[in-house]
Amino acid sequence: MMLMATLINPGIPSSPPPGFSIPTITPNSKFVKVPALRCLRKNGEINGLSKTPSPMDPGDQDDGEMSLEQSSNVELEIKNNEIWRLFKEAQQNILYLNKQRLKAVEELNEAKREKELLVDKIEQLEKENRRAGGRDNLALCWEFLLRIDSMVLAGIVSTSEASDLRRMVMDSKVSVADLFSDMLQKRDAELLAELRHFSEGSKKKGFHIIHICTEMEPVVSIGPLAPYITGLSRALQRKGHLVEVILPKYASLDLDEVQGLREIEAESYSYFNGQLHGNRIWTGVVYGIGVTFIQPLYFSSFFSRDTIYDYPDDFERFTYFSRASLDYIAKTGKQPDVLHLHNWETAIVGPLFWDIFAKQGLGNTRILLTCHGFDSQCLEEPEKLALCGLDPARLHRPDRFQDTANTHLVNILKGGIIYSNKVIVISSMHSKGRIIRSMSHGLEPTLALHNTENMRGKDACKVALQMQAGLPEHASSILVGCIISEVSDFDLKNLKAVVWNATKGGAQFVFMGNVAVPTIARALKSFQEELEDLNVKFFYRYDEALSHLMFAGSDIILCQSFDDPLLQVPLKALKYGAAPVSETFGDKNLRYSADHDHEITRFSHFMRSTFGSMSLSQALDEIKNNPSAWKAKIMDAMTKDFSWDAECYDIHVSAYTAIKSL
Repeated sequence: MMLMATLINPGIPSSPPPGFSIPTITPNSKFVKVPALRCLRKNGEINGLSKTPSPMDPGDQDDGEMSLEQSSNVELEIKNNEIWRLFKEAQQNILYLNKQRLKAVEELNEAKREKELLVDKIEQLEKENRRAGGRDNLALCWEFLLRIDSMVLAGIVSTSEASDLRRMVMDSKVSVADLFSDMLQKRDAELLAELRHFSEGSKKKGFHIIHICTEMEPVVSIGPLAPYITGLSRALQRKGHLVEVILPKYASLDLDEVQGLREIEAESYSYFNGQLHGNRIWTGVVYGIGVTFIQPLYFSSFFSRDTIYDYPDDFERFTYFSRASLDYIAKTGKQPDVLHLHNWETAIVGPLFWDIFAKQGLGNTRILLTCHGFDSQCLEEPEKLALCGLDPARLHRPDRFQDTANTHLVNILKGGIIYSNKVIVISSMHSKGRIIRSMSHGLEPTLALHNTENMRGKDACKVALQMQAGLPEHASSILVGCIISEVSDFDLKNLKAVVWNATKGGAQFVFMGNVAVPTIARALKSFQEELEDLNVKFFYRYDEALSHLMFAGSDIILCQSFDDPLLQVPLKALKYGAAPVSETFGDKNLRYSADHDHEITRFSHFMRSTFGSMSLSQALDEIKNNPSAWKAKIMDAMTKDFSWDAECYDIHVSAYTAIKSL
C-alpha cells in the first residue's frame, strides 16, 4: 500500500494546472460585454458561419448568448475546482488510512509476538511445575532414595546403612517428604545426618522390587512391556511396596516426564569382554517411580541408535546392560527382595545373579521372570556367554542353556527360565497345559519344570460418531466399530461375509485403519469397493481421539482376536461400555497376565463366559430381541475391576510372596 501511494502521488498535482484560473464572482458583480470572438476561414466564414449577419441574429441576441457562454464556463470551472479539491482530500485520506493500516498491522504483529512469548512462558512454567512444584510425596521420597544411592557410590555411607535408610524413607514417606523437602538442596553430609536422626524405630514393610527391563512408559515405549512396567510398578507402590526400574539410557528417550533427572557424580564400572568399562549413571523419577539409566561410555553406540531392537548385536547390547545393572546394584548396596526380569533381553540376569552376585551380599534376593511371548528367544553361539563372565562349557548342556532344537546353540530365554525362581507368562486365557503344549515354541520341557449408572451418554457418543462418519443418525441403530492396526491379522474374506450379512439387518459399521501401512491401505480400499454400502464407513488414517469415540459410540467392537497384547482392544471395549466380539466365532484367546500356577484368571473367566463363545450375529440378535438383558450385561461388565490394582496386583504379590518363602 505504501508503494502504491508513492506511485500515485507524483502524478496528481496539488492544484490545477498553470493558466487554469477561476474568476472571482460576487453577488453584485456584473458581466461586462465583450466583443464576440470570431475566427475567419479562407472561405470568409466566421466561426463556421456566413460572414453576413443573419436577419434573425441581432446584436443584442449575440450579447445574451455570450453571457450564457461565460456563465457556463464559470460553472464548469467551479465544478472542476471542486473535483480537484475532493480528489486531493481523497488522496490525503488514502494516505492516512494506509498509515493507519500499517500501524495496525505492526500492532497485530507485536501482539502476536507477545502471545507466542506468553504461551512459551506458560508451557515452561507448566513443565517446571510438573518437574518441581507438582512433585508428590512419592516423587520426593524417590529423590531421597536416589541421593542415598549416590552417597553409596561416593563412599559416604556403607551399603548396609544405605539399605536401612532406604527402607526408612519408604516406610515413612509422608513424614520424610514433609520434614526434609527443603533438605534436597543440602550437601550429602547434612542430608545424611538428618536422615540418620530420623531413622530410629523404622520397620520393614512390603517388598523391595527392582525391574531390570528395556522399556517403560512413557520414556521408552515400543510394545506391551512399557505400559506393563509402569502400570504394575505404580499399583505396587500404591500398596506400600518399594519399586524401582533400571533402563538403558537410549538416545531416543522421552525425558519430559522425568522429574529431577541428574547424573551421579561417581565412578561406575561393569565387566564385559574381559575387562571393566565405565558407565554414566543417571537417576530420576517417573510417575512417582525411581528410575536409573545406565549409559555405557566405551560401548556408547550400543544405545545411541534410532530404534531399540532388531540389531545383529542385540545379544551384546542387552547382555552388557544386564551385567551393568547387577554391578550397579551390588555397588550401591541395594538388597532387593525380588529382581524382576522381562523377556530374553534381561533373562541372562538370572544365571549371572546365581553364579556371581548371590555371593556378594544378595543371598536373600529372588528372581522372577516375566515372558510377554516366546517368538523371540535369542539363540547364540555358546562362546558368547563369556562376554558377561559366564562359563560356556558349564552352561552349554540340556538342563541349562542348550537349545532343544539347535543343540549347537544356547537359548538365552531358556537359561533365564531355568535360573528364575518363578516365571509369569503374560498371555493367557489358556490353561497352563495348553500354554506349555501349543504356545511356548519349543520350551515345553523347560516350562513344565518350573461409569455405569447412566448409559444415556453412550447414545450421545453414538450419534456423534454417526455424524463424523456420515452415517444416518439414529441412536437406536446398532453400531459396530473395528480398528485395524499394523499388528492386526483379519481374515478379510470372512470379515466381508460377516459385514454383508449384518448390514442386511440394519447394522452400521465404522472401520479405521492406517493407510501409511501399504498392506492395510490396499486391503481397506478393496474391502470398501466390494461392499459399496452406505451403512459402512472407512477412516483411512489412525486418529487417537477418533479411536476413543469409536469405543465410546459403538455397541460392539469387532476384535481380530481376544489375544491382543499391544492394543488391548477387549479391555478398552469393556471400559467404554462396548461388547468385544471376535471376528472368528469361538475364539478363546485373551491377553492378560497369569501365573503358571493359575489355571485361569478372573478376567479370563469372565470374558470366556460372557463374550468368548458369542458370534457377531448372536450379539446383534440379542441386542434387537432382548435389549434390557443386553444393557444389564454391558453395565455389569463395566463395573468389573480388572485394573492393575485388582487381579494383576494380586497375582504378582502372590508370586513375590511365594519366591521369598523359598
